[in-house]
Amino acid sequence: MAVKGERGRGTRRPTLEEVAARAGVGRGTVSRVINGSPQVSEATRAAVEAAVLELGYVPNNAARALAANRTNAIALVVPEPETRFFSEPYFSDMLSGVGAELADTDMQLLLIFAGSDRERCRLAQYLAAHRVDGVLLVSVHADDPLPDLVAQMEIPAVISGPRSAVETLPSVDSDNYGGARSAAEHLLARGCRTIAHITGRLDVYGAQRRVEGYRDALLDAGYSADDILVEQGDFTEEGGRRAMARLLRRSPGLDAVFAGSDVMAAGARQVLREEGRRIPDDVALVGYDDSAIARHMDPPLTSVRQPIQEMGRAMIELLLGEIAGSRRAGSREPEQRQLVLPTELVPRASS
Repeated sequence: MAVKGERGRGTRRPTLEEVAARAGVGRGTVSRVINGSPQVSEATRAAVEAAVLELGYVPNNAARALAANRTNAIALVVPEPETRFFSEPYFSDMLSGVGAELADTDMQLLLIFAGSDRERCRLAQYLAAHRVDGVLLVSVHADDPLPDLVAQMEIPAVISGPRSAVETLPSVDSDNYGGARSAAEHLLARGCRTIAHITGRLDVYGAQRRVEGYRDALLDAGYSADDILVEQGDFTEEGGRRAMARLLRRSPGLDAVFAGSDVMAAGARQVLREEGRRIPDDVALVGYDDSAIARHMDPPLTSVRQPIQEMGRAMIELLLGEIAGSRRAGSREPEQRQLVLPTELVPRASS
């Protein structure tokens, strides 16, 4: 009845001081209990929790964050068009991993697209207002100004895949070189000899590393890694279609294709079928990502599993560490870290 009586006098929220008076302790003790400090006796903790329940006290998280000079928000920034984000499994898997790792924290996740100059300008203004504690950058191209902009603002940030071999921001990536090499070695072991590669955009460092892994596997096996067998795509299905058509015009006798994503492999498969090429009897096909697309293709697609959800989780873990480190050390440059997670070839009927 006390709860109803006190709350019924108006809409004013109970204060920390009122909780302290009800529990018979100091304001600081109430604050320690609410923040989960172990430096409180069980009896005191029980008294404070009972007072909180009686009064219906709700901690003002916004005020607490402001006092601690934080926003409790993280921005997931995607410098790509929205259409690509929602059409490629890579992004949904990354978002799933990020969300799962944030589930047990007080952090809110903001999804921000920055695929155009106007969007990048708007993002710069938003970040300059210090509305987030940290930034995750996903699918960044080599010439993208966003990572340097974030670094100049001294906002903790983690990038999904370095821009180059000398990346300055903390990053989380998969073993693109090893994954591509395993795909080419798999095709060689199946007896394929004229193996083509559909790359992603080559201003993405991960795509460059996949080309290197593919070439080295062929060269080490004593086969040519001819440029006519390499065609650039753009990680889209239509890009896979266009690249496959060009490859067939240049090298009609090819007997295998390694595509830099499952989405591009799906586009390549359409062209191969239109040209009367059977998979895998005439042309073996391997993709990359091991997404749902790979499992549901006909025939099911051999693919290199990239641990995308795990990458998302690792990015959050690393970013939270960067945020905590920047608060402890003031303006000190946080320690740089580059994480590379292993890949795994998943054989299926397409090869």
